[in-house]
Order: sequence, then structure tokens, then C-alpha cells
Amino acid sequence: MTESVTLPVWLFVILLALALWAALDRLLLPGVRWYFRRKMNRVIQEINTRLNIELPQFKLTRRQVLIDRLFHDPRVQEVVEKECREKAIPRGVLLVRVDRYAREIVPSFNAYLYFRIGYWLAKGLAKLLYRVRLGYTDTAALAAVNPKSSIVFVMNHRSNMDYVLVAFLAAERVALSYAVGEWARIWPLQQLIRAMGAYFVRRNSGDPLYRMVLQRYVQMATEAGVPQAVYPEGGLTVDGRLRPPKLGLLDYMLKTFDPQGERDLVFIPVGINYDRVLEDRTLLAKLDPAAPRRGALYAAARTLAFVGSNLWLMATGRWYRFGYACVNFGRPLSMRAHVAERRVDFHALSEDDRHREVERVAGLVMAAIARIIPVLPVSLVAAVFVRGGEAALSELELKSAVYELIRQLEMVGAHVYVPRGDLDYAVGVGLRMLTLRRIVEERDGLYRANPADFTVLGYYANAIEPLVTAAHENRAIEPATMAA
Repeated sequence: MTESVTLPVWLFVILLALALWAALDRLLLPGVRWYFRRKMNRVIQEINTRLNIELPQFKLTRRQVLIDRLFHDPRVQEVVEKECREKAIPRGVLLVRVDRYAREIVPSFNAYLYFRIGYWLAKGLAKLLYRVRLGYTDTAALAAVNPKSSIVFVMNHRSNMDYVLVAFLAAERVALSYAVGEWARIWPLQQLIRAMGAYFVRRNSGDPLYRMVLQRYVQMATEAGVPQAVYPEGGLTVDGRLRPPKLGLLDYMLKTFDPQGERDLVFIPVGINYDRVLEDRTLLAKLDPAAPRRGALYAAARTLAFVGSNLWLMATGRWYRFGYACVNFGRPLSMRAHVAERRVDFHALSEDDRHREVERVAGLVMAAIARIIPVLPVSLVAAVFVRGGEAALSELELKSAVYELIRQLEMVGAHVYVPRGDLDYAVGVGLRMLTLRRIVEERDGLYRANPADFTVLGYYANAIEPLVTAAHENRAIEPATMAA
């Protein structure tokens, strides 16, 4: 019994690793989980009392439970059976795909990460890069929304900074669940995004099984009252204009909407604008079919070069923030009121009739967004230069043209943000941003658009194009053209 036992080194290493893993799994990990669960519960208690935010139970449900609910959902299983019959695919293969799709879509919301880390990171980054402003808010209409409603923030998509900006500005009122494109499915970004409560969407998937899994998740979240944020355009604008809306997510939400149910479905239009969009030239390059298509390595190199040049400007005291970033919140659109006014029932409509009604709702949503897009200094100055073409303007002529444009915009209800309430300062800010980037050139006291960057100038003018067109024609903004 006292004799020594000799073991090969490799076997000793394996046994040691197993022993360490058992100790970690049985002793350390439960304590770590308890510690973080305790901190998360404290955060939830705080936001329920201090911020008066009620987190839906669905958002706090364990991720695996939601995955199981999706996996066993009757409608998902119906599509599985249909695929089995029509395509002769083994059921087991389809169920593996369902599980993969569910794990890809379902988030893993962490209240501590969202309110303690994500909020401060978003706030710090947004304020580092921009002069962030909360512009117009229809306070009375927003206050009148039933707190039990399912809220969906619908917004224009100008930059990937939109996620950061809106999450930061809305964090003291609501914990948003974003619909995020496939671009963010990279490690470790996707883990962080899931922990912030976002879910991933394959924008152009033709797989009926995937679309049903996504549809049922969106419907479950909507019916449970999870506040969501979606971009009806389906992606970033490439020319600065509002894109025609995609109907997918809106159709999912409206398809199962019950006007007699406990929750109303309320769309809150959000307008976003920037004096500088970080991706502007990259987005505009997509309009040129002859432009070379760069890979991820090139994009990473350009990003690092951009960051490096700005860090150098900061170190030498020559760095300016990228102007103003502003968000407006408009009048809510109640689907319960819409259904009563239109006398329609989405449940009872045929596929084609429902599609037309969803198009109508999408048009109302896009028109509401267009009406509340903030009019910022760069967009104002850019609109004047685009309208003037190659004409050179003195500073006095430029100010006169901008003042007249502001007057016309305000007559049609546009929300013009004037920094410090000083029109001269507003024009100066817009002009400085454009001259620093050499989009506008100054020579002998006259300012002229740089022909090489006229498309960039147009990008910023296009941000407020619906408002400018409505102002010139003295009419209301019409609902947007729809796209399936």
C-alpha cells in the first residue's frame, strides 16, 4: 500500500487538467456566477426604482429557454415538416439547422453589462467624437403612450454610430433590443452585441426555415413587450438619402398584432443626423460600379490609418470633434388607432392584402422619420452649395442663402438645430467642417464647392432632401416609396 506508482508524464498532465477542471466547475464557477448574478440583480432593482424602467420578463429569461421555445414552436415545426416532404431532407438535418438559427438569433441580455458598461462606453465614445444633442422630442405624445405597449423605435440609418448614439440617449428610459445585420457577427463583437440584448438578422436570406425562426423570435419579443429598435431601410444609406423601406420585420410584427389584445403596437419615429459620417466616402464608393471592391484587410488598414491620424491630431492639439450629432423623437404611431381608422384586421387579410397594408404602414413610418430628421449646420451649408453648383459665394451671400433656407424649412415644420441659438455661429460651424475636409475651398474671400468632392457635398445635402423639397414646394412630406 505504501509503494510508489509511476505514471507517464502525459497521463499525469491529463489527470491534473481534469482535477483542475473539476475544481473550477464545482467550486469556483458557482461562486463567480453567484457574484455576477447578485450584481445584476442589484442593477435591475436600481433601474426599476431610480430610472423607472420595467424590464420585460422575456428579456430576463435565460437564453437557453428562449432557444428551446423557438426550437419547439409549432409554426417552426410546421415548416420543418413541409421541408421534409417537399425537399426530401431528413428531419434530423433540418432540426440541426433550426437549433443553429435559433442560437444565431437569440440574444443573451445582461443588465449589468448594458447599464453599467455599455451605457458608459456608448456615452464616452459618442461625446468624444461628436457634440451630442437631443433635439426635438414630442414629449406630450410620448408621455401619453400606454406603458404596457410594445414599443418599436424606427429610425433612419446613416452610420454604424447610430447604434451607439440612440442606445446612449435612450438608456435612461428604456433598454433597447436592436436588429443587427450580419456585419457584426465577428468575435468578440457578436458576444458583446448579444449581451447588450441585440439579435442578428440575415437581411436577404431566402431560406424559409431561417425566416420562420426569425419571424417567430420577433413576434415573441413583440408580444412580450420588449422595446425594439429597427432600421426600416434595411441598411446604411449609401448616398445620404432615405432608402425605400424593407417590409420584413414590420410584416412579422404586424402579422400577429391583435388590436383587442393587452398590448398596443407603437412605432416611435427617430430621426438621426451628423455633421460628419465616419463612413461617408466608403459608402459613396459603392455607387461607383467601376470602383475596386476592397476586402476586410483593406478596410481594417484604412480604419487603423484613420484612427492613427486622429490620435496624432489629438496629441498635437489640432484635433476637432466631428461636429454635431443630433437625434429627434417624433410623434408615436399607434397600430391600434391605425387599425381602427382603416378598419382592417391583419389576422384576417390575405397575403396580398396584408402586404399592401404593411406597405401603407411602412410609408407612414418613413414619412414620419423624414419629417423629424434634424437639420444640422453641415447639411444646411451643403444644401446651399449643391443648389449653387460651381458658383462662388462670399460669406455674406452664404449666410443670406442659409437664413432663407432655414426660414423655408421652419415654415413646413422642419426641426432646425441652431447651435447656441446663433445663426452666424451655425453657418460658421458648417463652413468650418467642410473647409477643414477640403470639400469646400476658400480663395480670395470666396467659397466654392470642390469639384472632386461634389458627391460628398451632395451626401450631406441629401440628408435633408425631403425637407428641402417640401420647403421649396411648400407642401407636406409624402409617404415613401415601398420596397419588399
